[in-house]
Amino acid sequence: MRRLLGLAIFALMMACAFAARAEDAEYDPAKVSESLKAIFQFGSTSTKEGLNANTVTLISGTIGGTYVQFGADLASVLDDGNKLRVLPIVGRGSVQSVADILFLQGVDLGIVRADTLDYLEKKGFAKDIKKKFTYVSKLYNEEMHVIAPKSIRSLKDLDGKTVSVDLPNGGTFVTALIIFERLGIKPKFVYVEQRIALEKMKTGEIDAVIAVQGKPSKAVSQFKDDRFHLVPVDYAKPLQDDYLPASLSAKDYPNLISDQEKVDTIAVPAVLAAFNWAPNTERYRKLAQFVDAFFTKFPSFQNPPFHPKWKEVSLSAPLPDWQRFPAAKQWLDRHGIEPVARNRFDEFLKQNPATGKLSSDADKEALFKQFQAWEAEQNARAQVQPAQKQR
Repeated sequence: MRRLLGLAIFALMMACAFAARAEDAEYDPAKVSESLKAIFQFGSTSTKEGLNANTVTLISGTIGGTYVQFGADLASVLDDGNKLRVLPIVGRGSVQSVADILFLQGVDLGIVRADTLDYLEKKGFAKDIKKKFTYVSKLYNEEMHVIAPKSIRSLKDLDGKTVSVDLPNGGTFVTALIIFERLGIKPKFVYVEQRIALEKMKTGEIDAVIAVQGKPSKAVSQFKDDRFHLVPVDYAKPLQDDYLPASLSAKDYPNLISDQEKVDTIAVPAVLAAFNWAPNTERYRKLAQFVDAFFTKFPSFQNPPFHPKWKEVSLSAPLPDWQRFPAAKQWLDRHGIEPVARNRFDEFLKQNPATGKLSSDADKEALFKQFQAWEAEQNARAQVQPAQKQR
């Protein structure tokens, strides 16, 4: 009898154990994908080589900025098992990213600002630096945000004032320095991370904070204090060679702009850039693989939940004075994608007699940049409307 009772208890225990295992098979909160299990269990030199051969690293930007969000979006869409992995790295700004692309081992790509290379050359920090770079695509336009007390009505009011331009080696200070130099305004620049700078402005330690980022900037949109506003930046003639006209609205920053109001500002293109690798190198092959995946899957980026600035991106948009990454040009040529903005603008000039009053090619070029900014905004709206109708 005791033996039978013991056997019954043993059978019950075994049944419970099997049930527990079945439960674990159905729901395992610590489950690891089969591919990673294989790496951990059977990883070898060839595994290491395979991982590195198909991983592309991307220097993005500082925390809270648009570059970081774009890097995360690229990884989200393009990561494809063992075929391609995109590894975004938090960067330290546009100038640092230029150095990282040139010299940091393992960095394949970076998001930099279009005016950064010109700044480095004009200041004598680098020579013929554009020859060392190629661009995969012009991305979006980054707007200049000037946050200040409401007593500051224009950039001229910042002459002699303390103005934060983010951290050293970033892109904001480059754009800010160029803008103020061309306009003949001389503030006292300080280099403080934007979130900290905004807090210092509340206490009066800083008179204004500048952030050059794609709208809506996360750091700026989260700032709320009725004493402050966004200061307009006029599209003055000294700025028209390198910058585009832009505007900020209450939709972008309801905490800083009242309903129906718009704040004029300027914008500078962001660029997805790479080192100018020779076509027969392994690094070139990896970039070509990235380009094929990025361009093929590009429509996915222009829908939620990805950053709204993707709606401004045109893969075929030319970038003056930059050389296109050959594999990117070849992909566009194979798919018959050509930049049409210039042709449309020339047609626009022909159909509008009033534009004949433009006195010079420089005036026409300035108008073309305004046309580009207008067209980007129209394209963004056109892509948003179908999505709204589907809801």
